[in-house]
Amino acid sequence: MAALELRHLRYLLAVAEHGNFTRAAEELHISQPTLSQQIKQMERTLGVQLLDRTGRTVRLTDAGAVYTDHARRALRDLAAAERAVHDVQDLSRGHLHLAVTPTFTAYLIGPLTAELHTRHPGVSVTLTEMPQDRIEAALLADDLDLGIAFAGTHLPGITATPLFTETLSLVAGAPRARAMPEPLPARALKDEQLALLSGDFATRGHIDAYFAHHQVAPRITIEANSIQALTEIVQRTPLATVLPDAITHDHPHLTPIPLDPPLPTRIVTLLHRTDAYQSAATHAFTDLTHDLIRTRGYAPPL
Repeated sequence: MAALELRHLRYLLAVAEHGNFTRAAEELHISQPTLSQQIKQMERTLGVQLLDRTGRTVRLTDAGAVYTDHARRALRDLAAAERAVHDVQDLSRGHLHLAVTPTFTAYLIGPLTAELHTRHPGVSVTLTEMPQDRIEAALLADDLDLGIAFAGTHLPGITATPLFTETLSLVAGAPRARAMPEPLPARALKDEQLALLSGDFATRGHIDAYFAHHQVAPRITIEANSIQALTEIVQRTPLATVLPDAITHDHPHLTPIPLDPPLPTRIVTLLHRTDAYQSAATHAFTDLTHDLIRTRGYAPPL
């Protein structure tokens, strides 16, 4: 009986993902006949049929579905073991896979990565901006080390550590802000022209819920899927926007204007897979995140 090797697991997972031997072979850079032969060898070794080849697409059998579930887990654990072996405790080198929800790239990621580079210049970072549900799925798949998002209902297997309380306010350019009362009554928003994040941002849903609750309908003149675009627009026009207060800390031409009643706050959290191996780089980033939040004076989580 031939022994199975790691490449056999990767071959099976590729065919399962593509539902097609040809495309899987192209991804694996092997010939289609070789791939087919290797899968048949697996089936002979295991004594079960793993793939149903009778339809237009290749599908996993029930046995194949069970086997691939364990195969994915085994490859994930092996990758974690390899990271552990090569992890350098003195942080002379290392790598961190980090993902954040979009608003954090506007005010938090710059200071965090700058501090990481200052303390540990040998540590490299892969940073991805994505929605929170995708962050949690990627953490569970071991594609990420850490995520920064919001407290809420999390997927099983995700641990969320509270970091600080994020406050949203009306934000305007300094000249426009000076003409507004502070705090601005929510009902006064009906007279404002706003530039807001587009509907695919979770923050926009948070803002719209506030408008609906207080029965105000501002005139939304501009929608943008870029926070940088909004900050540029607002500081150069009479328009206002709604963004986290913290964004104005690094933009002297922008001024936060509190609303009455205020927008509901959100708790920012650091996410990781509950049972994941945590490298020295992960521990270092976690520590400096807490240090930087204290230094910048963000409100503690409630």
